Amino acid sequence: MIVVTGGAGFIGSNILAALEARGAPKLVLCDRLRSNDKWRNVAKRELADIVHPDHLPAFLDRHASEIEAIFHMGAISATTETDADRIVENNFALTLMLWDWCAAHGARFIYASSAATYGDGDQGFDDDASIAHLARLRPMNPYGWSKHLFDRLVARRLADGGPTPPQWAGLKFFNVYGPNEYHKGGQQSVVAQVYPKAAAGEEFSLFRSHHPDYRDGEQRRDFIWIDDCIDVMMWLLDNPKVSGLFNVGTGQCRTFLDLARAVYVALGKEPLITFRDTPLAIRDKYQYFTEAKMNRLREAGYNKPFTTLEDGVARYVNDYLAKPDPFK
Repeated sequence: MIVVTGGAGFIGSNILAALEARGAPKLVLCDRLRSNDKWRNVAKRELADIVHPDHLPAFLDRHASEIEAIFHMGAISATTETDADRIVENNFALTLMLWDWCAAHGARFIYASSAATYGDGDQGFDDDASIAHLARLRPMNPYGWSKHLFDRLVARRLADGGPTPPQWAGLKFFNVYGPNEYHKGGQQSVVAQVYPKAAAGEEFSLFRSHHPDYRDGEQRRDFIWIDDCIDVMMWLLDNPKVSGLFNVGTGQCRTFLDLARAVYVALGKEPLITFRDTPLAIRDKYQYFTEAKMNRLREAGYNKPFTTLEDGVARYVNDYLAKPDPFK
């Protein structure tokens, strides 16, 4: 049995699709489905159970002998969320409970960290998991801080010789795009936001730069196709001796202009890009540059190439966004 928290969400639902394709038995989804179309992310999956997060501890204890691994993707992932108490409860306390449960019951534990832990990038984007290095990072919003807080706790527990799951991996996801993100509203990838405008032959407005070192649209991020993220996690599942904190990016930053233009090109359209001011609420919390340092994952043995931005966007547009049923 494998449990996927946040299983109806973007990354979680793609994990379930990959596990089902591999023939994994007894897949359990833990999530809040609410009243939007989030359920459609998993409508094609065969599931052994659906568990509300409030009932997860009791479910785990009932099925302790059956659970092989937990993929913990459940979190408040909006970088605009300001309720720090709610964020800590969901992103830190729940993760800690699952870590302790997996350590006590011998289950493997793969959890989502985030590139938001790096803050403005002054300290680089090195997935160094040492106590000293992590202490230097300064996340710029409560979401990034909550993920960083848990990464630091893991580092301290390891240093103190505390109990750990038989395999554990914290994954610092960079800017992921791909199918099943449609419920995320304004937190969808730029690809998903550009597509309706591009398909209609209309202009799309990117955020204007408010940094002297970057021209409008030249803000740079490490954009990664969802299938590459999933492949890393399936590789971890196949390599139970690999544990650690790992970046999950491509190792190559690209501009938002590159990303937006790629959507128009995938549709055979002339790019029509304009600019609008970045909202004041997030202007001082904006990452103008991210680029994953990927040597640790490579040194651990993962050697597959990552999908180029142009190929990933074309696959997303043609295989999903342009289809009557865009869900995986």
